[in-house]
Amino acid sequence: MAKKEFNFRGKQLEELQAMGLKELADLLPARARRKIQRGFTDQEKILLRNLRNSSKPVKTHCRTMIILPEMVNKTLKVYNGKTFEEFTMQPEMIGHYIGEFSQTRKRVAHSSPGVGATRSSTGVSVK
Repeated sequence: MAKKEFNFRGKQLEELQAMGLKELADLLPARARRKIQRGFTDQEKILLRNLRNSSKPVKTHCRTMIILPEMVNKTLKVYNGKTFEEFTMQPEMIGHYIGEFSQTRKRVAHSSPGVGATRSSTGVSVK
């Protein structure tokens, strides 16, 4: 079975990388298009420059940066409020925000009642 070729709204990755920002913005959803039209912040411009020049993973706090075609196959470390989580950007991530791939909250795992629990939980066995 052949590997499926990536395309984003009918465009191949090479075509997307050759496009300008304005042309790319026309393919993106409204929220991302608005962000590109209003311009990137200074921190986001620095992040783009560092990604272009560095071969090592780049650390950033810019969770609101949109993943652009030029960022594909680059490694990024995104701050989640406690640590920097590392991930490599794939073509399928184009148009998403960087913060979507670095969760800020842990999964809640409920277990048995602890010390100081209410009287109603005294019937639960303590192991």
